[in-house]
Amino acid sequence: MIEMQNLSFGYSGGEPLLADMSLTLQPGSFHFLTGPSGSGKTTFLRLCYAELLPSAGRMSAFGEDVRGLSRDGIAALRRRVGVVHQDTQFLDHLPVAENIALPLIVSGEPVDMPALGDLLSWVQMSGQARALPPELSGGERQRAALARAVVMSPDLILADEPTGNLDWEMSMRLLQLLIELNRSGKAVLIATHDLNLIRAAKQQVQARVLRIAGKRLQLAGADL
Repeated sequence: MIEMQNLSFGYSGGEPLLADMSLTLQPGSFHFLTGPSGSGKTTFLRLCYAELLPSAGRMSAFGEDVRGLSRDGIAALRRRVGVVHQDTQFLDHLPVAENIALPLIVSGEPVDMPALGDLLSWVQMSGQARALPPELSGGERQRAALARAVVMSPDLILADEPTGNLDWEMSMRLLQLLIELNRSGKAVLIATHDLNLIRAAKQQVQARVLRIAGKRLQLAGADL
């Protein structure tokens, strides 16, 4: 699915932010990515969906070398990767349901209204379908963001600190949705600093924990 071999990334003229990283994300796998603030977790996720390209080393996504992808090829890759960003940005003048459907609309895909209704129900947002984003609570925004990330049935879900601004109860609700996606066959990668969230997940799924330290990717110890 995603394979990195001795991958490094740095902005032009600067020191590498990430160096010598090797990792394979298999279909149906569940990973956590940890590390201190500023260690490069968000940068790592951006590499996974080719918003950034490696400075050195090799990365392939779904069997294709990302450096050789055309503009259409990158667009096709991103249709197979759903991203829940740390800042859940929506178009405030559009209702929640239309915000969730935007990836379909932008890509020219038809919007299956019954399927969209099922998706809203799955994230427990049916009652907020016509609400505007400023009317949503933090937990509702995160669940709507997850629905938007999976509306195109991607193979891989990336979530960047998805529970960072949520209380524990809401964090657990969001985690359960991500676990359900994984059990349906999706690969999931969650960047988080919340070790309690990781411990809760490891009681339910086989989760591998990765840590970025000193610009490099490490397998975290079992003490988590």
